[in-house]
Amino acid sequence: QVRMVESGGGLVQPGGSLRLSCQTSGFPFSTYTMGWYRQAPGKECELVASSERPGDGTNYADSVKGRFTISRDEAKDTLYLQMNNLNSEDAAVYYCGVEFRLSPCSWGQGTQVTVSS
Repeated sequence: QVRMVESGGGLVQPGGSLRLSCQTSGFPFSTYTMGWYRQAPGKECELVASSERPGDGTNYADSVKGRFTISRDEAKDTLYLQMNNLNSEDAAVYYCGVEFRLSPCSWGQGTQVTVSS
């Protein structure tokens, strides 16, 4: 089965950094577009960043451009999200998604990012 396990979240101060990981299995990771999504209480599931296949393009939500970097390790079937200069608007549960999973914020456990002074 398709599995995606997010990790790396935690509590950080404003301006801090976190690196999220998504360990995947059960599908050919290197051939599919992957993405990071987040959902804060009362808000919609938001696409934060994507890593596209075929090709190797990346896309970012305007709110995170210049602060977040998505990357992938194909040998480990793992997706990463480096998050710098975190602010309160970044607080959410973050989820890993693959292009054929249409509800990424509902499918897995996610990892909680809390930004607090």
